[in-house]
Amino acid sequence: MTIIRSRSSSRRRRLRTVLGVFAFGVVAALIAGAVVAYQYTRPPGPEPTFQMPVACGETWRLGTYPGHDDFDVDFFPTQGEAWGRPILAAYAGEVVKAGPSGDLGGRTKENPKGPMGRGGGYMVEIDHGGKWSTQYLHMIEQPMVKKGDRVATGQQIGKVGSTGESGAPHLHYEVHAGWQKVVANFDGKPSGITTDDREYSVERKSNNCPKK
Repeated sequence: MTIIRSRSSSRRRRLRTVLGVFAFGVVAALIAGAVVAYQYTRPPGPEPTFQMPVACGETWRLGTYPGHDDFDVDFFPTQGEAWGRPILAAYAGEVVKAGPSGDLGGRTKENPKGPMGRGGGYMVEIDHGGKWSTQYLHMIEQPMVKKGDRVATGQQIGKVGSTGESGAPHLHYEVHAGWQKVVANFDGKPSGITTDDREYSVERKSNNCPKK
């Protein structure tokens, strides 16, 4: 009888151990899930003071059109050609994407009417912290930065091109706050591009200048 009780007691101890480990795992998973959920649902922090993603002192035409998507901004220079113009970081942060997105197509400076691609072409996405990020699409070639790089406000990250789904050389720019795309502000002032209910444009001068 003693042997039987000993074996039964041993089984109960093993069962309690297994149940304890399982319960601990469930609690740990719930806590981890809550942390992840909080990270995704918490509101964005204060908006960074974004600058225009083009050279200091230059005036560019910012435009949109029906079907372009709300808040998306297309940049075209008001003077000189667009091909190869510097694209600058609108604010400091960490590069989280850099490279081709979609089909690059075949539009180049030498062959501007070549086959159009799909998607953003050569592009960069920068995480600025506080759940704020910016995207820069249709670069002429592989970006000048790579994933994991830290960039400063005004640092050149690429050149204007027409890769991806692009009808002409330009810079397509977006601002995201968490999961939402939002209106672009430059130097604390609205860009003037909001909905894509019609085709329209505004002109803005860049203050993305080196700090003295």
